[in-house]
Amino acid sequence: MATLIRSKISNVATSVSNKSQAKMSGMFARMGFQAATDEEAVGFAHCDDLDMEHRQGLQMDVLKSEVSVDGGGDPTLEGDFHYQRDGTGPPPSTSKDEGMCSELSSQGKPKITSWEAGWNVTNAIQGMFVLGLPYAILHGGYLGLFLIIFAAVVCCYTGKILIACLYEENEDGDIVRTRDSYVDIANACCAPRFPKLGGRIVNVAQIIELVMTCILYVVVSGNLMYNSFPNLPISQKSWSIIATAVLLPCAFLKNLKAVSKFSLLCTLAHFVINILVIAYCLSRARDWAWDKVKFYIDVKKFPISIGIIVFSYTSQIFLPSLEGNMQNPKEFHSMMNWTHIAACILKGLFALVAYLTWADETKEVITDNLPSTIRAVVNIFLVSKALLSYPLPFFAAVEVLERSLFQEGSRAVFPNCYAGDGRLKSWGLTLRCALVVFTLLMAIYVPHFALLMGLTGSLTGAGLCFLLPSLFHLKLQWRKLLWHHVFFDVAIFVIGSICSFSGFIHSLEGLIEAYRTNAED
Repeated sequence: MATLIRSKISNVATSVSNKSQAKMSGMFARMGFQAATDEEAVGFAHCDDLDMEHRQGLQMDVLKSEVSVDGGGDPTLEGDFHYQRDGTGPPPSTSKDEGMCSELSSQGKPKITSWEAGWNVTNAIQGMFVLGLPYAILHGGYLGLFLIIFAAVVCCYTGKILIACLYEENEDGDIVRTRDSYVDIANACCAPRFPKLGGRIVNVAQIIELVMTCILYVVVSGNLMYNSFPNLPISQKSWSIIATAVLLPCAFLKNLKAVSKFSLLCTLAHFVINILVIAYCLSRARDWAWDKVKFYIDVKKFPISIGIIVFSYTSQIFLPSLEGNMQNPKEFHSMMNWTHIAACILKGLFALVAYLTWADETKEVITDNLPSTIRAVVNIFLVSKALLSYPLPFFAAVEVLERSLFQEGSRAVFPNCYAGDGRLKSWGLTLRCALVVFTLLMAIYVPHFALLMGLTGSLTGAGLCFLLPSLFHLKLQWRKLLWHHVFFDVAIFVIGSICSFSGFIHSLEGLIEAYRTNAED
């Protein structure tokens, strides 16, 4: 009897304590001391459940306590786990939100060090698209060099605030990761009225950027091969067709395991190529044209340079996934700092040294300026790197398309392109082949590497790197931001919008002009 009375009193006290804790947390949240979160709303709903359990009588509580004591188990009450945030309570429910959080905190996934994460970021922002940076200096002069530094600072900052949007503060004052991807952040900003709108906008921007990256790889392959062997009776368009024929097996990819082993080799080859180009430029240091580096800009073509520079720094798409897989996420900020500082120095030196060597004769792809004896060897390595790099953005674009249009269950726009045994259906394979052919057609009809790069950087690069991170940061972290954070976010959004709009318009005008010139020829 004494055991029953003690259990009854303990149960009532726990219920009242939990109810008071949830109400006090909600009260302070509404007073502005802490942003109200979804977890608090769940806590308020659970308060009503506790009241109902209490009003139904204490007999069921007594019976539960008897079973727990007799069975030798832990007499922890059922209501307690609603307020436990340290993971020591009973197993969480299998709801969608809690299941997602448990996946994020799972320890079974292999983690990467900050150096490995930095290597991935370096691969993204030190890729072969730096070959277009000397062309940006041609139209921007010293201001182009300043923009290389400025873009590095801004992209580093927006990468950090984008990761900050993945976290929220719970009622215990702990910072917890509540989101997993760029799409989750966008959906959270548009909730509750349009819970899926933000994710769809981000998905469209990602698809455009990934497909345009594939197109650029085909364009640069055709361009490099044509300039390496100008005496052969093969046009640039024909070289692009040959490159696409080599790339057609990408349509059969189910995963990137077979491709990933070449990524390190490609990156090392690219660094070797950069060293060879810089070594040749240094050998001609006596002829450097310092007087050709301008303080004024070409108003019509300089916005194109902005898009080229921005596109060379795009890495925000995969930063949430990268940070979530780090062994120590606290090192993310320092990793972003040293990777972008290194990228800024290397890009600035490469662009300046290459432009000083060829000055006004600088071409869209800087390796086209090399002597024919060196050019053929360097360009063949670059083409190999481009062809081996193509499957990465292609597979990512296919995954986004399949997940958005074919694999959303009953809400899918089209039926699933995979059979029950996991095999790709014939019409799904046809769509993948059509995407490869689409990249070829775009490369054939718009074979201008720098203009396409500037257009993509102005359209999606500025949006994903400048506009959306600053907007999301203001929306989700408003109550915690200091005045200088608000100033930085607003300034980045305004400047990014102006640069994006002007770069897009001038890149489009340049493409139209180039197309008309080709038609007249």
